[in-house]
Amino acid sequence: MAKETGTADNPLGYAPVGGLIRKYAIPSIISMLIASIYNIGDQIFIGNVVGVLGNAATTVAFPLSYLCNAFAQLIGIGAAVNFNINMGAKRPEEAKKYVGNSITLIVLFGIVFMCFVYSLRTQLSLLFGATDNVLPYAEVYLQYTSLGLPFLLFTMVGSQLIRADGSPRYSMVCTVFGAVLNLLLNGLFMYVFNWGIMGAALATAISQFVSFLICVWYFPRFKAFKISRASLRISPIHVARIAKLGVSNFINQSIMMLNNAFLNNALTIYGASTIFGSDIPLAVAGIVSKLTSILISIAVGTAMGCQPILGFNMGAKNYARIKETYKKAVVFALAFSVLAFLTFQIFPRQLVSIFGSGDKLYYDFAERYMRVYLMMVFVFGIQPLTINYFTSIGNARQGIILSSSRHGFFQIPLLILLPLVFGFNGVLYAGPIADAMACALALFLVFRNFRVLTAKERQEREHTT
Repeated sequence: MAKETGTADNPLGYAPVGGLIRKYAIPSIISMLIASIYNIGDQIFIGNVVGVLGNAATTVAFPLSYLCNAFAQLIGIGAAVNFNINMGAKRPEEAKKYVGNSITLIVLFGIVFMCFVYSLRTQLSLLFGATDNVLPYAEVYLQYTSLGLPFLLFTMVGSQLIRADGSPRYSMVCTVFGAVLNLLLNGLFMYVFNWGIMGAALATAISQFVSFLICVWYFPRFKAFKISRASLRISPIHVARIAKLGVSNFINQSIMMLNNAFLNNALTIYGASTIFGSDIPLAVAGIVSKLTSILISIAVGTAMGCQPILGFNMGAKNYARIKETYKKAVVFALAFSVLAFLTFQIFPRQLVSIFGSGDKLYYDFAERYMRVYLMMVFVFGIQPLTINYFTSIGNARQGIILSSSRHGFFQIPLLILLPLVFGFNGVLYAGPIADAMACALALFLVFRNFRVLTAKERQEREHTT
């Protein structure tokens, strides 16, 4: 019989919150950072070997990484939250069904997604802003990276479940090993074999396969229970509940993909009328996206690290620990966001130089774009942390509202409207304005939720006295 787990014998219910956040968040952050190395490593090697057009090609491909994250978080976070809530409520057999269903779902979707990207790589490249000069590079890059998509998606979902099962370090290992291999293979394929952008893409796909193998190895050793074949059978009820709690993250990542496509096209269209042309803004935007992926990794990694704590204590009705977890996580996210802001503002040229060289126009635009587009990055961590907060406590509606805000309600309309009035400058300022508006909305929603939790906490005390 599966072991019952309650607040009395599970550290999530009684251990100091600060220590739990460190235990779960640090491996999660490292996992997210290492995962971003797949993209950053490719960008650095491609920028130095292929040049500006290679950097632009990875910019064109980058929106698809948001789509991967969207489906991985739809299934992975939805399953992990349901797992933790049911374990906190002492329902291990129910929790098992969410784990099994999520495994089957991501296997099926990974195969479909690989076929979709491989067969439509030209159309997707054009949709995401490829110019005539960039298109051949983007097509090759997508052709070979698509082969690793099923393995990438399984690892992303599997890492969520492994972390929820109380093994955050193993979850970290799944991505660390693959990322290190990716860097080694990039050097071999691009500098020794001279395979160019194809070498970078193959290095990524092979590394993702290795991470997948490490991830799969864990599941026969799952701590909470033995995963049975019956639990792998698709259940519409459990799939719906997974989707309900994962949909806010799915919407957030999907809208980020659409926003990235809008941004790429706006940069090429309005950039063509400036001295910078179309290719330079597209290449620089890709570099900045990869740099900010480090910040995203910190924020999302912190949020994912908090997810087991929040989900378990929501199931156990321990509302004070829920509020404490969010507050301590926000302090950390803000501290790192401020550090990132200072780095981007003071060292823009040095950061861009890591990804290859360019002419004076290239560096001039890079400095301007980074300083303007990232001027509100010091509050960046609040929104993803708050989205995951609402998801983790089972409040899907608030999570959906917030996940749609930054890129959907705010930035995409700003990217359409501001350039009509301010031209190319309107494209640059859409990002920081959207960041400020999304932060304000996140804080409003979370503090309103705190009042609800405080009222529930008071009712629980009255009920027990």
